[in-house]
Amino acid sequence: MARDGKLADVIPITAAAGASRRALTASPRHAPVDHNLNGQRLGRKGRDTRDRIIAAAQDIIAELHNDGMITLSEVARRASIRIGTLYLYFADLTELVLAVLEPVMATVEDEYVHLVREYWPDEDLHDRAREFVGAYFGFWTRHSPLLHLRNSMADRGDERMLMHRVRSAIPVMRLMLMQMDSRPMERGTVSSSMASALMTGLERVATVMTDDKMTRLLNEPMNQVSDLLQVEARIFELAIRDQRQVNRSA
Repeated sequence: MARDGKLADVIPITAAAGASRRALTASPRHAPVDHNLNGQRLGRKGRDTRDRIIAAAQDIIAELHNDGMITLSEVARRASIRIGTLYLYFADLTELVLAVLEPVMATVEDEYVHLVREYWPDEDLHDRAREFVGAYFGFWTRHSPLLHLRNSMADRGDERMLMHRVRSAIPVMRLMLMQMDSRPMERGTVSSSMASALMTGLERVATVMTDDKMTRLLNEPMNQVSDLLQVEARIFELAIRDQRQVNRSA
């Protein structure tokens, strides 16, 4: 159980100092949807309808500003179906947005997670951290309307979106613990809290710098993004280096 409900404490420490740095297995993909919500098996027409609903939602989300929302009625109109037909495939907006998120999140391994699976040698920490931070920010830039929508729904109390947000970060934080030569313990550690803080900070930077309203308000030059990413990479480097020293001497 998490101590005081903190995210850092629900992350199991997966590698002892000196243990082999084998990669964590990828998260299982969701099984294909074979039936609608009435239990009817999907034929070609049903699959086409479901795909059309998802495509309509994708198009609407891509047009959103960072604080925008969508409605199921709007999706139904865009997909040229009745709202009752939409409810045969998706029970609510959250379920639909999760379906839109699924193929996007299936790309995170190739986008940035693979960069932290291989152990970063001490002498390469700066370059590896910079590469990872840049790749993570690139992923956020490409999918910012969808990711902002997910986070906005989570902030408004949608528990399924909150869980999606948390679970998408946990695999990377586990791998960060491996980078820190963390020792396994029953309860939370400084290293697990450090991994949580690193990813929270990185997501926050990505969130702010892909928020068009925020960037206009700050009126920062374009090189501010590069500067922030350099700072984030430096923070990752120093945090990992510090925790390695602590864990190796323990």
